[in-house]
Amino acid sequence: MTTQHIENKLKLLPDKPGCYLMKDLNANIIYVGKAKNLKNRVRSYFKSSHTGKTAKLVSEIRDFETIITSTDKEAFLLEITLIQKHKPYYNIKLKQGTGYPYIKITNERDPQTLIVSQIKNDGGTYFGPYPNVYAAQETLQLIWRVYPLRRCSGKQKRPCLYYHMGQCLGACFKEVPVSAYEKNIRKIKSFLHGNVATIKKELTQKMLQASENLEFERAAEIRDQIHYVEVTVEKQKIISNDNTPRDLFNFYMDKGWISIQIFFIRQARLMKRVKRLFPCVDLPSEELTSFILQFYNQKNRLLPKEILVPKGIDGQVLSEILQVPVRTPQRGQKRDLMEMAENNAKLVLEEKFRLLELDNRKTVGAMNEITAALNIKPGHRIEAFDHSHLQGEDLVSAMVCFIDGRPEKNSYRKYKIKSVTHADEAQSTREVIYRRYSRLLKEKKPLPDLILMDGAQIQIDACLDVLRNQLGLQIPVAGMVKNKRHKTADLMNEKGEKIGLDPQSEGFYLLQRIQDEVHRFAITFHRQVHSKNSLASRLDEIKGVGPKTRNKLLKNFGSLKKIAEASVTELEAVGISEKTAQLIKVSLANSEKS
Repeated sequence: MTTQHIENKLKLLPDKPGCYLMKDLNANIIYVGKAKNLKNRVRSYFKSSHTGKTAKLVSEIRDFETIITSTDKEAFLLEITLIQKHKPYYNIKLKQGTGYPYIKITNERDPQTLIVSQIKNDGGTYFGPYPNVYAAQETLQLIWRVYPLRRCSGKQKRPCLYYHMGQCLGACFKEVPVSAYEKNIRKIKSFLHGNVATIKKELTQKMLQASENLEFERAAEIRDQIHYVEVTVEKQKIISNDNTPRDLFNFYMDKGWISIQIFFIRQARLMKRVKRLFPCVDLPSEELTSFILQFYNQKNRLLPKEILVPKGIDGQVLSEILQVPVRTPQRGQKRDLMEMAENNAKLVLEEKFRLLELDNRKTVGAMNEITAALNIKPGHRIEAFDHSHLQGEDLVSAMVCFIDGRPEKNSYRKYKIKSVTHADEAQSTREVIYRRYSRLLKEKKPLPDLILMDGAQIQIDACLDVLRNQLGLQIPVAGMVKNKRHKTADLMNEKGEKIGLDPQSEGFYLLQRIQDEVHRFAITFHRQVHSKNSLASRLDEIKGVGPKTRNKLLKNFGSLKKIAEASVTELEAVGISEKTAQLIKVSLANSEKS
């Protein structure tokens, strides 16, 4: 049910193109979308029935804002910019980079062919991406043998080894004519675009000639090269009548999920297939369009000469933005490929549904069990804290983050306690909570939906005191209760009441995983700090060893054991006097005995 605030804003929506930003209770942007008609598109969220992730999104919307653009193309570009800036929870998220290698012909006086992982605007010619590094290396080895350019660094005043092997045109000791390079570059480009007949013909002639000259080892080597062409380049079925590099996109949509398939067509063959699955909030055609724009906006993503998309996709706008022809095949082999991509997308999604049924109970379902047991609104992000120390020394805290029941390790944080020098659970909690959430407020980053403290009521009260009275935040807080055996036993609410969470439920298992993980993370960090401080303190006790000497020893030897095992000469080599080195040896030997 929509609020009066939203109802009033819906009446003011313009019927123009633009972007809309959906916000939750904490004013965090949770979804960014674009529309040709903002009035119709935004109203559809609140005036129509929804299922799946769209229904969940709508249930969390408490406000929205719109940005009008002049054209649909401008709306596309603005949407991508806003998604990259705000990283909304409900938008499609892509991993950065392809991770695939490319073959590059450099733009130099004496060009060379290389394998690279990054595409730069340096005038070079790039081919790929290749399915894996091995495929790229084998292809490059063949090019070096058949169509050599420059292999050495050049200007060595004598022929290099590669020249004697026939894999370098001799830039090392002579000036190679530009025409010689251009001739081989034309052949390399032709081969990498799929014309393998020419190279097979040339290799066969060379093999026969070597055999006639009784150069049987050379003939066998060329025979292996022909075999490589046959098994690695020609083994894939030709799916196009021309050599135009193409990327093909298609999708299958069901039960609020979209399955996307991308086919990379290179050298007139299907070189690689990539699959992606996302919960779908917008229309599937809009989601695919947004995905394509983000896909090519990533680092190291090389645009093909042509992009193929299914019906319903605005190819004209995509073409204007990407500056590449975007077409929808109507017949022939390309149309068959489009259907094959859709069938593959459907198969992947059906497998996903079977796995989701099992996984959802352990993640999102478990998260919902915890929020329901605490009688708070459903959420996605839990942050949990734990403290660690050794008899009040080396106090540290640690925070782990779980999103929809899964650990988000990039968000884990470590804290050295600065405000107390002895075991004080309440003050340690106040310090770490203030440091964490004052920073999130300052940086305007998303806040958690629930904070869990690994301790009793004292930690919950300290946490609430900082959140409510110092930061003005209303984030729910709960405690993870342990039994006498230091194992997870229950969940405690803000009032100090035990919830009585079913120990056989998925919510309890999630609570157990969170408590074990934050304890492990805190203990590991404490051991690191304690080990470092213990090592430093033992060295500081030795007369003549100051901070500079201590740092030299730690940098060069790394551990107290290795310092103790080092000879006086080795210690002197670090820049320590003979007298101090002997004193270190004696002191460490005595401490080992004691």
